[in-house]
Amino acid sequence: MSRAGTAAVALLDFEQPIAEVERQLAELEGDPSGAQERATLEATRQSLLSKAYSSLTPWQTVRVARHPGRPQTLDYIDMLCRDFCQLHGDRRFADDPAIVTGFARIGPFKVLVVGHQKGRTTPERITCRFGCANPEGYRKALLKMRLAEKFRRPIVTFVDTPGAYPGIDSEQRGQAEAIAVNLREMSRLRTPIVSIVIGEGGSGGALGIAVADRVAMLENAWYSVISPEGCAAILWKEANERTNPLAAKALALTAADNLRNGLVDAVIPEPLGGAHRDPRGAATNLQSWIVDQLRGLVAMPTDDLVRARYEKFRRIGSFVATKPPR
Repeated sequence: MSRAGTAAVALLDFEQPIAEVERQLAELEGDPSGAQERATLEATRQSLLSKAYSSLTPWQTVRVARHPGRPQTLDYIDMLCRDFCQLHGDRRFADDPAIVTGFARIGPFKVLVVGHQKGRTTPERITCRFGCANPEGYRKALLKMRLAEKFRRPIVTFVDTPGAYPGIDSEQRGQAEAIAVNLREMSRLRTPIVSIVIGEGGSGGALGIAVADRVAMLENAWYSVISPEGCAAILWKEANERTNPLAAKALALTAADNLRNGLVDAVIPEPLGGAHRDPRGAATNLQSWIVDQLRGLVAMPTDDLVRARYEKFRRIGSFVATKPPR
C-alpha cells in the first residue's frame, strides 16, 4: 500500500495563514539570490506553525489525527522496523487488511507488531474500511499475540481507528465477542506489551489491541469511548459544524486530557506542524519511546508484569466517595 507523504500537501482550515508562506518558499526554491528572503520566510513559517499547533482545540486535534498525509501503521513499519515479516489470517474466516500483524526488529528488540491500517488511495481505504476492523481482524491479532507469547517476544501495537466495523456481517461473526476476548486475553499474556495511539483511538475498536503494560499517545492523536460525531448525534441529535467541536471538548479526548486523567502513561511529541509534515521525525520519537519502555519491561519477572498490567487497568476510572462537609 502507498505510504506517508502522498497527501501531505493537504491543508486544514486553521493552517491557511501558513499556506501563503509555503507558496512563497516554493517559488524561491533553487534561487540562489533569494537566500535571505527564504530564511525570513522560513522563520515566519516556523512561528506560524508553532502558534497554530500550540493552541489546537480538541476538534482541531481530531482533524490533525485524521489528516490524509498522517503516517499509518505500514508507514511506521517502513521507518522503524527491520526484517518485517507480515502474517495473515485468523485461521477461522479470512484475513482482514484493516489490521496488520508481523514479526520485526525495532532497535535491539525482536517484536510482534500489530496495528490498524486505514489505506491511502480510495481503493485501499475501501478495502481496509478506513481502519475499521472486522472480528477476524481482532482474532488475527490475538492469534499472532499468542504466537509472540509462545516465543517470548514483546508486542508493539499501533492504534489508529475510528472504531470497529459496525456492519451486519461483522455482528453476525461476533464483533463484540472478538473484542471482549482480546481484552481478557491481552490482560494476561505473559510477554511485554506496549501500545501507541498514532492517530484515532475510537472506542472498543481501539481498545481491542491496546490492553498493554505501557500506553502512549502521539501528541496530536485522540482517544475516547466514542467519536465526536457519534457523541454529537446522541447529545444534540445531529452532528454538524456547531456540535462536533462541543462534543470533542466534552469527551476530553486529547493526549493531554488522557494523560491528566490517567488513561495513558505518556504523550510522545510530534515534529512541529504534526507528524504528517515530518513522518521520519515522528518515527524517531516513537522508536525512542518504544525502546525505552521495552528495556524496562523485559527485565520484569513475568508474574509481576502480568499482575501490574491487570492492576493498571483495574485502577482506571476508580474514585473515592466522600461525604460533603456539614
